[in-house]
Amino acid sequence: MADSTASASITHANNVPQDNAASTSTATVNEAAHFAKTSRGRDFWLSFSAIVVTNLLSALDLTAIATILPTLTADLNGGDEFTWVGSAYALSSTAILPLIGGLADSFGRKPVMVCCVVLFAIGSALAASAQNMHWMIGARTVQGLGGGGIQTLTNIITSDLVPLSERGAYQGVIGLTVALASGIGPPIGGALAEKASWRWLFYMNLPLCGISLALLVFFLKVRTPPGTIKEKLSKIDWIGNLIIISGTTLAMVGLSWGGARFPWTDAHVLAPLILGLVIIVIFCLFEVYVAKNPTVPLRVLANRTTASGYATSAVHGITSISIIYYLPIYFQAVLGASPIRSGVDFLATALLITPFALICGIVVKVTKKYRPINYAGWVMMTAGFGLLSLLRANSNVAHWIGYQILVSAGIGIVFSSTIFPVLAPLPVSLTASALSFFNFVRAFTETWGITISSTILQNQLKKNLPTAFTSQFPEGSEIAYAAIPAIPKLPEPLQTEVKVAFAASMSVIWKTMIGFSGLGLLLLLFMKEIPMSETADDKFGLDISEKETVVQLTTLVSGELESKTQKSADARAIV
Repeated sequence: MADSTASASITHANNVPQDNAASTSTATVNEAAHFAKTSRGRDFWLSFSAIVVTNLLSALDLTAIATILPTLTADLNGGDEFTWVGSAYALSSTAILPLIGGLADSFGRKPVMVCCVVLFAIGSALAASAQNMHWMIGARTVQGLGGGGIQTLTNIITSDLVPLSERGAYQGVIGLTVALASGIGPPIGGALAEKASWRWLFYMNLPLCGISLALLVFFLKVRTPPGTIKEKLSKIDWIGNLIIISGTTLAMVGLSWGGARFPWTDAHVLAPLILGLVIIVIFCLFEVYVAKNPTVPLRVLANRTTASGYATSAVHGITSISIIYYLPIYFQAVLGASPIRSGVDFLATALLITPFALICGIVVKVTKKYRPINYAGWVMMTAGFGLLSLLRANSNVAHWIGYQILVSAGIGIVFSSTIFPVLAPLPVSLTASALSFFNFVRAFTETWGITISSTILQNQLKKNLPTAFTSQFPEGSEIAYAAIPAIPKLPEPLQTEVKVAFAASMSVIWKTMIGFSGLGLLLLLFMKEIPMSETADDKFGLDISEKETVVQLTTLVSGELESKTQKSADARAIV
């Protein structure tokens, strides 16, 4: 399209009177310069590759943790604190997200992305050397600060490089990296837990972080906004970010403790949860009425299509994280699979999430519509969780592989599709704020998903596990999660009774997710089909220097003019 536009302008320039040459030349220069900046050349592909590899690093760690969790919990004597290994990462990665958008707008995408990778590396080193569960939780908190920023900036930089109307395939590639991580993460984690040590899951992040940093430093060429450090710092909504970080942290602490460490009616749960939610409401009021440079501009939430996109993303966060975290537990506790085997069994899910995430992006790019593919994804998820709820202790291979297919396809589709209704109604200048809040919503609700599923599992295990099993542990069913590796060694019929109890308990998780998936389907009724933007934000994007742009411009214009002149001369010669 860019080539034809430039050629049309040049052809027009050859046919206008001489006194209009200056204005026509200016128009031609502008259009050719636009072509030079938006063409998919070497700089674009190197920049895009750098952020994709970095995003894969973050996603791989998040998905691999599920299969090492029982072994890690037992090794560090974690007990009922096992949920914090996932929740600490989710808490910090969620709380930092609103701030990431402001920092990226003020200081530029590249410096903030580099800092996030460094934080992720530090957290990985700390996690690899953890000697107790508190140490591990602290390390995962640091990791989350970097990991959350990496995932958000990946989407923001992609939005800077590619207009929304063309972003489907590229968004599909982003989804593909997360889906790929979902596929290879569990087997890698399981192999390390069984054959080496779970610590190597974190150690291997260090050289990968080095590769990511090299790619970012040398190949990510995006523009950085001008201004002094003081000017850039003054543009950030520090008070608003402090409020939302405080509220998010308190709410997520309450969620993590509820049903796992304390009963839901306990003050240790209710106090931080209620206080956190109240502070989040205060944040919303502050952003609307007080903040000069709001972290989340009101316009981001004012459109019903954008709001429905955020809402469906929230529901997707709850449902998708439940299967990533708890389906491997079914394989280990019920089927008696080793960590490696549970990772292999999970491939039936991961290998379908991968292509459907990419297919979704391509479909949106080709059709220029996002509503139909959203409907398809949510229908698949609802039906798929219904099938998963039928899994029992004696389910055969065809059942637990086949039942994963539908839900996995739906998860892959919705993962890529929700971003389009969020951004379609908004001006491109709000992309960073909108995407930061988008990732905040998804990450915050993923914590709800982990907590909801964990609470269901613990409460159901209390009711279903035989006393002969729970009486072996001082903390009863609370320690049962860490005892999963010991289940295959139990004598019969106790072993079968424990497996039946786990299968029945996990069935309740999947039934709950049927309800959430149905809610996601209903929320699509508020979503309108809005034409997607054809342009990206000129303030950011590829950092093509003025000299480089002029060279491309001169080559393009002179080549077209020479061709036109030669054709005219040939025509005159024939005549």
